[in-house]
Amino acid sequence: MLAVRIGPDMRMAVVGSPTYFKGRKRSREPQDLTEHRCINLRLPTRGGIYTWEFEKGTRELNVRVEGRLLFNSSSLSLKATLAGLDLAYLPENRVLAHGAEGRLVWVLDHWCLPFPGYHLYYPSRRQPAPAFVLLVDALRHRD
Repeated sequence: MLAVRIGPDMRMAVVGSPTYFKGRKRSREPQDLTEHRCINLRLPTRGGIYTWEFEKGTRELNVRVEGRLLFNSSSLSLKATLAGLDLAYLPENRVLAHGAEGRLVWVLDHWCLPFPGYHLYYPSRRQPAPAFVLLVDALRHRD
């Protein structure tokens, strides 16, 4: 298989609304999430509930969070978070504008490190069609 990078590095963010944090402490460590209501996300491809992934230095933690909400769409998670309901774990690029406008607050920022973005995987055994070569070249991420 060949892998071609088609997107920049990505980063996740744990966010909540200022309303949610009234009277609540902000998490400093992933373990602090047990004191919060969190929105779970069901992965359509795996069928399971997504485990929040954290990394700091050489330490990696996967945290199963508890909450009253479960969605199969990150856009619904974002809407619920903006409404002040619970904390969400979302791609940073989806929440940056809301943070800049003061509608969302970041927590555990130092535990959410960048990771490689999207890649296109395809078999290397055959000669690709010219149209496919053009598609790969058009999708290729350039820094």
